[in-house]
Amino acid sequence: MLKDFLTESKKKFSDHTELRAQVNTNKRVVMLAGNMVGNTQTEKGGVCARVYRGGTYGFASGAEYTRESVGDVLKAATENAAFMDKNIGRGEPPLPDIENPPAKVELKKPIFEDIPQNILIDYARVLDELVVKKFKNISSRTIVADALCMEKLLAVSNGADSHFFQPRSMVYVWLTADTSDGVPVELFKGFSHVGRFDEYFKEPHMLEQELEELYKSLMEKREGVYANAGIRKCVLHPDLAGMLSHEAVGHTVEADMVLGGSVAAHNLNKQVASELISMTDFAHTAFGKPVPLPIYVDDEGTPAEDAILIENGILKGYMHSRESARHFGVKPQGNARAFEYSDEPLIRMRNTVIHPGKDKLSDLIASVDDGYYLVKTGNGQADSTGEFMFSVDLGYEIKNGKLGRAIRETTISGVAFEMLKTVDMVSDDMSWEISGFCGKKQPMTTGMGGPALRCEMNVGGR
Repeated sequence: MLKDFLTESKKKFSDHTELRAQVNTNKRVVMLAGNMVGNTQTEKGGVCARVYRGGTYGFASGAEYTRESVGDVLKAATENAAFMDKNIGRGEPPLPDIENPPAKVELKKPIFEDIPQNILIDYARVLDELVVKKFKNISSRTIVADALCMEKLLAVSNGADSHFFQPRSMVYVWLTADTSDGVPVELFKGFSHVGRFDEYFKEPHMLEQELEELYKSLMEKREGVYANAGIRKCVLHPDLAGMLSHEAVGHTVEADMVLGGSVAAHNLNKQVASELISMTDFAHTAFGKPVPLPIYVDDEGTPAEDAILIENGILKGYMHSRESARHFGVKPQGNARAFEYSDEPLIRMRNTVIHPGKDKLSDLIASVDDGYYLVKTGNGQADSTGEFMFSVDLGYEIKNGKLGRAIRETTISGVAFEMLKTVDMVSDDMSWEISGFCGKKQPMTTGMGGPALRCEMNVGGR
């Protein structure tokens, strides 16, 4: 665990200052067709300081974390802030104070025992053997075992000092099969948990049921048909709806993207979705339960609160840093986060989801005469206009209210706010996904998800 060399340096703060020590450790094992092709351990840590003066920041970082290096980094950041203020000269006032922040947010259980690499190696090998034994019609398989731990100490001139510690454990499985005409088809499943790897992934056979479902879907996809292109009535599985919400909506309502001209810039307090759609970026608790990746204090020292984005179809707000919150005249809610010690905090999502509705998933499907149930997405892209295009790795026909044949890979595309206006049914269940990373100049762990949606979607064909 990180020692606190930061608090004693607070007496040297003059302007608004954020002083952060951080270490990220990552262990990763990759098995391809039974062969270990990846076996890595990395640790990257150090200290950084950011100082705000007159409308600009001075930033500095160093890979050594000692009392002396903390002083050196703080001095460099202060000098950089003075240089930026002198040469840019925006003349902005100091950042507003955070009202009544807690003195420090501490971990409840700060003691953590690291795990040896062989735990991941043994797990990946046994899981690979299980896949080979149970699933006879696959042509290739890839198993990844991954353990990432982020630890941060934060001391700020105004706000909440904090000690953040979050281990995240992941297992990824790719299965590939060949169609009758020799075309490979693939499906992927990610499993994730916040905590030490061997606390959650105790025995590979515990994933057996979900892997059987993955294999069953792969076999159905192998015999699948191509989708008919056009605007179609679709039911989006919660995982796919969550990904679209994150990529095509969430990024457009990050305040730095808004200031850059995103589609959300001129839509505040306007209808951007069906009245059935409410969307929140949750900090640490959602619907009375802890979220998968809780954030209590961001990397600017702002206590984390929920950010209401869409309420009953109306765009209500953005996600902010302290600086953007001042620009828009609102309260910051703790969305400024950095992935590594050498990164400056950026406005990032935390746990962003559409709220559950009142309908059953089975009723969503039963209500469609001719359309598609879209389940899994692979990759895709969205831009600041909200326009998106995503691949669909797994989907099914819906005929007369019943699931039909699986479909081969296809795409979906559209404009997020226009697509959300077509939503006319929202399921009452809730699904979270935390196995991936959000990429916005620097990676970041985020939670996403929500309920299933019935909407109209532009589906690609062959």
